[in-house]
Amino acid sequence: MIKLQVIGNLGKDCVTNAVNGKNVINFNVAHTEKFRDAQGNQKDKTIWVDCAYWTDRTGIAPYLKKGTQVYVEGTPEVRTYPKNDGTTGASLTLRVVSVQLLGSKTGGDYSGIATPESATQQSSSAPSRNIPAPSDITEPIDDLPF
Repeated sequence: MIKLQVIGNLGKDCVTNAVNGKNVINFNVAHTEKFRDAQGNQKDKTIWVDCAYWTDRTGIAPYLKKGTQVYVEGTPEVRTYPKNDGTTGASLTLRVVSVQLLGSKTGGDYSGIATPESATQQSSSAPSRNIPAPSDITEPIDDLPF
């Protein structure tokens, strides 16, 4: 088994779709790494990861907004595609197993695993951005950690 762990910011709001009767939340995460080149110049390298979170519990979707910092883990897959110039491009995709909200660029601080079990643990100090209140999330809590 190969497991990939990514910490980064969402590039845009997530999109929830139904595919063959199953729900999937699609989003992309950018991880930027800073380094110095051989001449000592500061450089940035950004890697984008396309994420697919297959779940029947979509209560986390309203929290997955552009700029939100997340921790995601799952199984990686590299996809190749033909580019317009005739060369082959590659993209990194991730079949998500778990998501954790870490924060947002707007100053909202999220904590806790972003699954229905802990969606009710959302910090009350988070700014209001049309995100449902924890009491509005009606999904059952049936996966206990013990």
